[in-house]
Amino acid sequence: MLGHVRHWIFDLDNTLYPAHASLFPQIDARMGLYIQRLLGVDPQEAHRIQKRLFHSHGMTLPGLMALHNVDPHHFLADVHDVDIDVLRPHPELGDLIARLPGHKYVFTNADAPYAERVLARLGLTHAFDALHDIHALSYVPKPQPGAYTHLCETHGIDPTRALFVEDMARNLAPAKAIGMTTVWIDNGSEQGPGDARDHIDHIIPDLADWLTKVVSTLEAP
Repeated sequence: MLGHVRHWIFDLDNTLYPAHASLFPQIDARMGLYIQRLLGVDPQEAHRIQKRLFHSHGMTLPGLMALHNVDPHHFLADVHDVDIDVLRPHPELGDLIARLPGHKYVFTNADAPYAERVLARLGLTHAFDALHDIHALSYVPKPQPGAYTHLCETHGIDPTRALFVEDMARNLAPAKAIGMTTVWIDNGSEQGPGDARDHIDHIIPDLADWLTKVVSTLEAP
């Protein structure tokens, strides 16, 4: 069923590594501390502001840029100053991705320096042809439709021949709208889409297990 796919697109956080690794909670905590220092608020108010901006702007950063003139490079360097040693290297996953036919991309709302550190720690760097980060997106993040259009235009991706893997179900809806095949990793990193699942083609609990089956099928004579 996936023989038509020639562009394999993967989210980074909680997708290329399991949510139970607890890397993203470190980032989330540092965002809260950043907002506390920036606005002089207590942790509870910082949390409310952070989540409100996340839902209104797709991620916290564009909201802080628009409302408080935050320098994106300073913000991203600060919140991504985390311990990635909590990640277990997974070179087998990199080998599976490398064996997929066509081009492979990382599509993330994080920035390239952080993403490159994560990929190197996991042993996945060799598996990808390109990394499309929040700077490349001009701070228009997933799930805003323009982010997906920009990705496709930049890398010459035909969305009808593309597949996108994400742990956040809401980020799959714009991908489905332009013709991508969508895969949601139901790994506990978010509550889930409820009954609104028309934009999800495949639901999987583990990326490596699923890719093992996909590669085996695609490579079968």
